Amino acid sequence: MKVLMINGSPHKEGNTATALQEMKKVFEQEGIEAEIVNIGNDAIRGCVACGACRKLGKCVYDDLVNEIAPKFEEADGLVVGSPVYYASANASLVAVLDRLFHSTGFVKTMKVGAGVVVARRGGLSATFDELNKYFTISGMPVASSQYWNSVHGAAPGEASRDLEGMQTMRVLARNMTFLMKSIQLGKEKFGLPETEPKTPTNFIR
Repeated sequence: MKVLMINGSPHKEGNTATALQEMKKVFEQEGIEAEIVNIGNDAIRGCVACGACRKLGKCVYDDLVNEIAPKFEEADGLVVGSPVYYASANASLVAVLDRLFHSTGFVKTMKVGAGVVVARRGGLSATFDELNKYFTISGMPVASSQYWNSVHGAAPGEASRDLEGMQTMRVLARNMTFLMKSIQLGKEKFGLPETEPKTPTNFIR
């Protein structure tokens, strides 16, 4: 089984990376293949709602988003980690997620999602809610831990001193592993849930 982990921080070795690495160790102990992809300092365009992805099968902007897409399709779970800026996620990460979820047509139902947020002090719960919306609009069960999936730290390396935060990451990884394995068994026995054709309804006539 595979987990794709997206580090939404511009700092490859920052506190968001520390939190994700703590999870990655548990995944590997549990026999789950885990890969961390770093957003870094790449220039990422936001979605412009051009609709080209419906024809091309990928985003018209051929950058990191199109590199991540096949990894996401193969994965059984997705972990998205973000530093907290003004009580919200990193703007580059939001651009990646908007385009990744919009431009990919593969079924995401029952892939397990988990958001991880890292801050010096505040804005964690708002950012956590922001990340979870990508999962819940896509039929993806959301993995939880013993506390909201958050870690505190400012200077690089400080996150490792947040003992409760690190424990929360380990518990999250174990819970996510259990969910993924349970869903795999369920798919083998029962298949995916029945789907209906979408009925889009606009509120302006």
